[in-house]
Amino acid sequence: MCGIVGYLGKRAAFPIVIEGLKRLEYRGYDSAGFILNATAFHTEKTKGKVSDLVAKAGTDVPSYGCGMGHTRWATHGVPNDVNSHPHRSNSGKIAIVHNGIIENYESIKQNLLKEGFVFHSDTDTEVLVNFIEYFKEKEHTDLVTAVRYALNEVVGAFAIAVMEEGRPEEIVVARLGSPLVIGIGEGEFFIASDASPFIEYTQNAVYLEDGEMATIHLNKPLKVLKIGSNEQVSPFVQQLKLNLEAIEKGGFDHFMLKEIYEQPKSIQDTMRGRLLPDHSTKLSGVDGHLETFLKAKRIVIVACGTSWHAGLVGEYLLEEYARIPVEVEYASEFRYRNPIIYQDDIVIAISQSGETADTLAALKLAKEKGAFIYGICNVVGSSIARITDSGTYTHAGPEIGVASTKAFTTQLTVLTLLALHLGKKKGTLAAEKYQHLCQQLEHIPQLLETTLRRVNEKVAAIAESYKGATNCLYLGRGFNFPTALEGALKLKEISYIHAEGYPAAEMKHGPIALIDENMPVIFIAPSKGHYDKVVSNAQEIRARKGKIIAVVTEGDTQMAGLANHVIEIPEISEALTPILASVPLQLLSYYIAIKRGCNVDQPRNLAKSVTVE
Repeated sequence: MCGIVGYLGKRAAFPIVIEGLKRLEYRGYDSAGFILNATAFHTEKTKGKVSDLVAKAGTDVPSYGCGMGHTRWATHGVPNDVNSHPHRSNSGKIAIVHNGIIENYESIKQNLLKEGFVFHSDTDTEVLVNFIEYFKEKEHTDLVTAVRYALNEVVGAFAIAVMEEGRPEEIVVARLGSPLVIGIGEGEFFIASDASPFIEYTQNAVYLEDGEMATIHLNKPLKVLKIGSNEQVSPFVQQLKLNLEAIEKGGFDHFMLKEIYEQPKSIQDTMRGRLLPDHSTKLSGVDGHLETFLKAKRIVIVACGTSWHAGLVGEYLLEEYARIPVEVEYASEFRYRNPIIYQDDIVIAISQSGETADTLAALKLAKEKGAFIYGICNVVGSSIARITDSGTYTHAGPEIGVASTKAFTTQLTVLTLLALHLGKKKGTLAAEKYQHLCQQLEHIPQLLETTLRRVNEKVAAIAESYKGATNCLYLGRGFNFPTALEGALKLKEISYIHAEGYPAAEMKHGPIALIDENMPVIFIAPSKGHYDKVVSNAQEIRARKGKIIAVVTEGDTQMAGLANHVIEIPEISEALTPILASVPLQLLSYYIAIKRGCNVDQPRNLAKSVTVE
């Protein structure tokens, strides 16, 4: 949520900041703004898109070498020009951009009102910038110290960048619970919520840790401090592996479609070095703590959204092959219900960004109670990657579309590898079955390529028939019940059609009341598993004139005889069907959304990385 970009150097800051904000549009936002600094501030902000901001700024923008920008996702106060960032203090001399939420802003605001401060917006951010000014004036101190004093008094989450008018050589940044990265070039610095805004300028980056702040000074080395103790920290400079091509559309109409088509490669990248040529598995994050995994009495998976659906598939996989009891929890609920956690529990966190606020908070709680923490995420160096005891990167590559596609299927790939690996090590998975599943998993990238080639045009044609739907049901059983949930979520996210996923057997326990000739029902019905039961459910839908779209195994005749539309996937073991079946459902959501005129890459009200509660 929200995007921060900043620049300090000898180039003109404005074009760098604007291009950086465009790169961060995928995070989701409703307003944008920038501020440039020299002898005086130059500010512009507006409700709407970055393109609206550029239009409002016009051509007469000074070429100052110090500036920062922001895309806002509204929390405190409606989306409008006044609530947009940056915000300035009462004197107008301090400016801030902020990602996160200051939970105790109201009590701070009341105290500042008594001190004579005046507020013009509804935001918690304006409170914070005036709080910084309060300390600067009261303590007669510099900006860095005033920021540190203020941050030691606030409760909540933040990534901030702050500067003082007439001091264009310095920007102060800090983070707690919300990501912030500093790019280090030759005689210049970059600030951003992730590294994508500055990858063409430098590959050297410092990711601030929680509770750290930094002073970026044009003519001095980067200085990093702990907010609480004022202790200086040696910054760790990482070499980025991101490239510009990975965050561009590459000839596709939308990032979402590009990322759907990248799945064969991303899954191959996820398996590389982990699924070996002799059809065995190698997971260093597990083998380095093998005794912990073998002795675990329970695994708790915590996640949100699409990652939670991946966790549900993981529950089936781990219980089937590793024979370890698994619970899958919404991270947001887990952290607030005083969960029972034992020291021999393993808590697995799943997150595309590695910055999901609720998942991070759940991990911190589990860690305090002594559980072993294992992370599955996509972003190297992210907060979840740093807090965990061990873990596995998905290597999906940058995912720009807000609706997760390749992140989901690579999470499923990691969970499959994990279940097979533990099953082999524990002796709960027969050697012949293990080899067979590894061999099939190896073929999935090729099978996905075939599936995409065969079904794309057919799915687009099916979408034309259902673009006017107002409700949809998704039904599956066993391993494909979570597939149904994920398919429904994709349709909701990008087409704004109400959709629900259910276990197919639960359809008779209420949802069948919704079935009529206007209700599309999507069945995930591969030949393996509970096929006959799912066919019976389809007959019940057909008897009530519901429209059936069925994802089936190649050559299916029984389900094909009941369905209005059939989408075929290659035959494979039931445990692996969620990876294959998810892709046609992603395409169906994509094409329905396109035909409805929706913005598939930036759906309304959604953010890519949910870094606030």
